[in-house]
Amino acid sequence: MLALTLPVIFVALLFEGWTIHEVDAAKTRRPCTRPVPPSVDRSGPVLRGIAGDKVRSAATPARTVALTYDGGPDPEWTPRLLDLLREHHAHATFFVFGAQAARHPDLVRRILDEGHEIGSNTYTGADLGSSSRLRFGMELGLTQQTLAGTAGIRTHLLRMPMTTEVDTLCGAEWQAARKAAADGYVLVAADRPGRDPAHGLIRQFSQTELAYDETKQLLDDPHADRFTTVTDAVGMPPADTRVSPAGRWQGKALNWTVAAGNAFTHIMTWVLVVAGALGMLRLLSLTFFARAHVRRLTRPRPGAPWLREVDAPVTVLVPAYNEEAGIESTVRSLLAATHPHLEVIVIDDGSTDRTADLATWIDDPRVRVIRQPNSGKAAALNTGLANASHDIVVMVDADTVFEPDALYRLIQPLAHPAVGAVSGNTKVGNRRGLLGRWQHLEYVFGFNLDRRMFEVLECMPTVPGAIGAFRRDALMGVGGVSEDTLAEDTDLTMALWRAGWRVVYEESAVAWTEVPTTLGQLWRQRYRWCYGTLQAMWKHRRAVVEVGAAGRFARRGLSYLAVFQVVLPLLAPVVDLYAVYGALFADPVQATGVWLAFLGVQLVCAAYALRLDGERLRTLWSLPLQLFVYRQLMYLVVIQSVVALLLGTRLKWHRMERSGTAATQQLSRPAAERQLSSR
Repeated sequence: MLALTLPVIFVALLFEGWTIHEVDAAKTRRPCTRPVPPSVDRSGPVLRGIAGDKVRSAATPARTVALTYDGGPDPEWTPRLLDLLREHHAHATFFVFGAQAARHPDLVRRILDEGHEIGSNTYTGADLGSSSRLRFGMELGLTQQTLAGTAGIRTHLLRMPMTTEVDTLCGAEWQAARKAAADGYVLVAADRPGRDPAHGLIRQFSQTELAYDETKQLLDDPHADRFTTVTDAVGMPPADTRVSPAGRWQGKALNWTVAAGNAFTHIMTWVLVVAGALGMLRLLSLTFFARAHVRRLTRPRPGAPWLREVDAPVTVLVPAYNEEAGIESTVRSLLAATHPHLEVIVIDDGSTDRTADLATWIDDPRVRVIRQPNSGKAAALNTGLANASHDIVVMVDADTVFEPDALYRLIQPLAHPAVGAVSGNTKVGNRRGLLGRWQHLEYVFGFNLDRRMFEVLECMPTVPGAIGAFRRDALMGVGGVSEDTLAEDTDLTMALWRAGWRVVYEESAVAWTEVPTTLGQLWRQRYRWCYGTLQAMWKHRRAVVEVGAAGRFARRGLSYLAVFQVVLPLLAPVVDLYAVYGALFADPVQATGVWLAFLGVQLVCAAYALRLDGERLRTLWSLPLQLFVYRQLMYLVVIQSVVALLLGTRLKWHRMERSGTAATQQLSRPAAERQLSSR
């Protein structure tokens, strides 16, 4: 779909840029390097034939005035001029722009219906002398097709833009005039403005208020007896000839296409403005609410209740399917927790490798291994939940390594009786490659900064599967972990909100997770996440009309997800397309300046997020590169997910190949550095 739509958008953008001379520009005239040939300088204003430097010309007879109007049709002044001409029983020649004729076909038809004639002033008013060969042909050809579509005619009259009398057809203009004459055009210049109408006159006007006043004055001139068209004044056949039905339909198709393209590009311009505003709004909102979250943590609130320390025993559920690369590191990091009272239940979901064996071989009475046929992650978690011995349940992915104090810190918010779930702080363990650094920035700058905002607004949409704590009775109250969506953690969190529980964020509970190491694995992971999130949003859509905590969560959290994680990524290709267009054809300095300004805001916000998470700022060097590859991958994932959901495609579970590098890289880091990152 993108392969079809993006080229169409870009072509429409190019054509719109061509009409306003941003692409293949020809809006300024080249200086004349030599005068017109003497035969042209002595000729009349109507050049009927050109052979080399010789011309056949014509001029109007005495007391005959040919009124000509360049540009337009103008929606304001063309009707007034037509009314004035009708009042004086006069006729004129209107040299129109093809682009304007396509926008105002009714005026073109009125011009013809009232006995006037049409000439070409090119499609966009481009200077033909400085136009490329392609532009020269399009300026003339598109105008003819537009006239065929609007009025069913073809004209052989041409007024070259930026020319007046015949002596202005000098240098490159003369070469362009010869090419146009070879194509069958009769070139119409004008007499000097000071020429007396008694001697005959071709007068050139624009379509403005000044032209209206001068026309009115000229129509009352006693030295002129007849006001007529160019062809009638010089005794030529009419300029307008009828086209075939096929030619007319071809012209209509062009006009419809151009109209649709103009409307589309204007809509896309507003889309660009909206997308840019939304992007800036998100960055500023994240920073503002992150600051509010920090102030909430560091400044005691008067009247806040004192909460007891939570030291109750904990059941940790570790669902695993073919996780032999990391299961042992995960379980051992849990057993090394400073919280002493825990049991670890590893639910082997039909693994075909040594996952269950490696977990069983860990010699610790706190570890239990449950084997079951492959049924999916949600079913594995429900199995673990049914076998849990304690009232506090922590869910952990089998590729995650906990900091020693993470478990203790994670469960402390459960001291508040209204809190049903707690999200921990997930960090990227294997961040040594460029792809790992990009994901590290996304986790710190995106996910964790989002969670700070969600904490302040009380609308946390997801407790990540990598590290999350729950009340067992809250889980049982919503029927356990649902298998309705692929984002079972998001679905579960939303269900808890709707059941009346609060969900909070504990930034000091740090767990290190393994992220994809190839673009293919990243695509599959994010596709599953995005598709599952869309499923969960649709499943819980009715929460927006509910009251209490559920309604507040939905109106804030679901709205945020819909706008910033669905709509904004859908608009992102248009933003990138306009950025490329601006850099290539419009104003490269302006386009670069806007891009650098947006990048600067992102760098500041990302630096603040890294500082809040105790991370080093040196990773910021990779952020500009993220905008060229990683960003496109993320919005393509959203687009594919939306299309798949709309088409009713059933997405299968996509499993990532694990290497255990998260544990290896994190455990090899100095303890002081790990503690700095986990503050």
